[in-house]
Amino acid sequence: MKPLSQSRIVIIGLGLIGGSLARALRRALPDAAITGVGRDEAALQRALADDSITGYATHMRIACLHADVVVLGLPVLSIEAALREIQPVLPPQAVLTDVGSVKGEVIAAVQRVFGTVPARFVPGHPIAGSERSGYDASLASLFQGRKTILTPLAQTDPEALTLVRGLWQLTGAEVVDMSAEHHDAVLAATSHLPHLLAFALVDTLSHQGESEEIFRFAAGGFRDFTRIASSDPVMWRDIFLTNGEATVAVLDRFIGDLANVRQALLDKDAQALHDLCRRARESRARFLALLQNAPRPPESD
Repeated sequence: MKPLSQSRIVIIGLGLIGGSLARALRRALPDAAITGVGRDEAALQRALADDSITGYATHMRIACLHADVVVLGLPVLSIEAALREIQPVLPPQAVLTDVGSVKGEVIAAVQRVFGTVPARFVPGHPIAGSERSGYDASLASLFQGRKTILTPLAQTDPEALTLVRGLWQLTGAEVVDMSAEHHDAVLAATSHLPHLLAFALVDTLSHQGESEEIFRFAAGGFRDFTRIASSDPVMWRDIFLTNGEATVAVLDRFIGDLANVRQALLDKDAQALHDLCRRARESRARFLALLQNAPRPPESD
């Protein structure tokens, strides 16, 4: 297996995540060939001009013919079609990985296309992002100090796993392994439900008769909470569709707790409301402390 420094790396989908990965890898691997693939040729040309990639293609098959590493930087429900496109030409020694937010669905798509999960497929998910989308939102520093989760299977080739782990470590990410099932449950609670609530709240308020006045007088707390409702609707539609069961499980728990909060408001139960705010404040303080004690990202040149 070639070292990354000498590899031909193909990134299919040069949006926020794919573009940021390309930028980070160009800094870390100046001698590697990094090809961006997408349908927006103008964005690909900007990436080439930025020196984020060394070449580009608008056809996946052409780009993957001689690839050593292929990264699928696509929305979850777009991955299966891409796999069907590249499967006939993917070199047998190539390492395949992805950045999808729902690992169970991606693994299932790989199995449907290949008939089995190839040993050199390493499922992955960088826990980084922004409410902005597209190549122009990408940053070389996006993954520094952030976690990337890999969900290898029993048959995953150890060398392929090591290579993909090394690829993400080059971006400054902290790489952790877990099962696909655990990943999807954790992300349902920490990412998918918060996004769903933000989308739902903004949508609810927009339907009110005085919605313009509500938004005009919204304070910083509203902007902070609803910022993620600006995220890419296609990506989040795919996430909700493919991780709906795990998201509903945590949503049901939240609905139960929310019913208790509703009753406390109706009952003017000062103690219950105070305890809720205190517990939440203490929990968030513990969360922030964990972030502060996390390993610092490596220094960049």
